[in-house]
Amino acid sequence: MKATAEHNERIAKMTFASVYPHYITKVEKKGRTKEELHQVIKWLTGYDDKKLQELIEEKVNFETFFKNAKLNPNAHLITGVICGYRIEELENPITKQTRYLDKLVDELAKGRKMEKILRTA
Repeated sequence: MKATAEHNERIAKMTFASVYPHYITKVEKKGRTKEELHQVIKWLTGYDDKKLQELIEEKVNFETFFKNAKLNPNAHLITGVICGYRIEELENPITKQTRYLDKLVDELAKGRKMEKILRTA
């Protein structure tokens, strides 16, 4: 699927705080923890728990969330299909980075080993 300008805009303007509870529910339902979720988010963005909480309280959108992140240099190793989109084919950086996060959360929920999720093995 090809991402449209409208799709990219919708993703950029969506608040991280609106999606975060769904991430928690998804991973906890599959036996993973909030701490593991935070480990994955920190690996991708560099945000620690305190900063993550600030961003949630400020209700920042994904555009701001990723603009201020220190994206992991190995993030490009996150590939595959998420939400019908092949990550490596996405051109819009915010949409791509949001899908990186979606993919990592998905892998965590599916029980993948943490070292594989964090692209260390």
